[in-house]
Amino acid sequence: MKKIIENKVFDEERALYGSRGLVLKNVSFDGPADGESALKECSDIEAVNCFCNLRYPFWHVRGLKIFDSEMTALCRAALWYSDGIEIVNTKMHGIKALRECMRVHISKCDIISPEFGWSVKDIAMNDSSVQSEYFMMRSENINFKNVEFKGKYSFQYIENAEFDGCRFDTKDAFWHGKNITVKNSVVKGEYFAWYSENLTLINCTVIGTQPFCYCKGLKLINCRMEGCDLAFEKSFAEAEITTRVDSIKNPYGGTIKVSEVGEIIRDDPKSDGEVLVTGDCKRKE
Repeated sequence: MKKIIENKVFDEERALYGSRGLVLKNVSFDGPADGESALKECSDIEAVNCFCNLRYPFWHVRGLKIFDSEMTALCRAALWYSDGIEIVNTKMHGIKALRECMRVHISKCDIISPEFGWSVKDIAMNDSSVQSEYFMMRSENINFKNVEFKGKYSFQYIENAEFDGCRFDTKDAFWHGKNITVKNSVVKGEYFAWYSENLTLINCTVIGTQPFCYCKGLKLINCRMEGCDLAFEKSFAEAEITTRVDSIKNPYGGTIKVSEVGEIIRDDPKSDGEVLVTGDCKRKE
């Protein structure tokens, strides 16, 4: 049977270090002693309606559930090197909140955390909002649904990811990403998906300058593009675009079917990609 700790305040260093089988209810990690690493090296921990205002609370934890809680801006690097994590209806507002963790499920959370989610494996997130920079860098096995994100340099170097029903307001997103599928989503921002490999977008809208450059194995199925110029430079792409593209520059291979294009730029002898205009627009090539 788990031990219950309720209505307590802890501020000392490693307050509950190495504990096994705890339920924390209405517990605060805060106070003048300003101690770090409250639950380091613990296992089978459940935190409900808890307040974390000190650094590094959940490092090397095995089996962790957090519900209806708050990690403040002072709660730096909250979860590192932990495995088997569920977080629901929680504010995660400290920098570098999640790193080097495995088997993570986040639901209905409010995340404001620069450098969140680096080198995480097997993470699912749904119905959450995120503000971050360098979000999810070098993470693997990602499944996001109904996630709204705002910030720069997101999803760089990720592998094996699926996104459905998401909205991303970002730039330099998905650079060097591999094996990614994005469905029913909106991506707004500059320089989207450069250097990616095996990226597929289905029923998506892409907004912003110079998307899809230096890509390999790129696929767009029934997608819209808005305000996109100098697209597909030096990329190998199979694309079906139902809207106007302002300009397409030097695709290296594949076939791009587009409803309308303002300009097709060919000033590279390696530009062998086919561009098929399916509408009645005028174009320059």
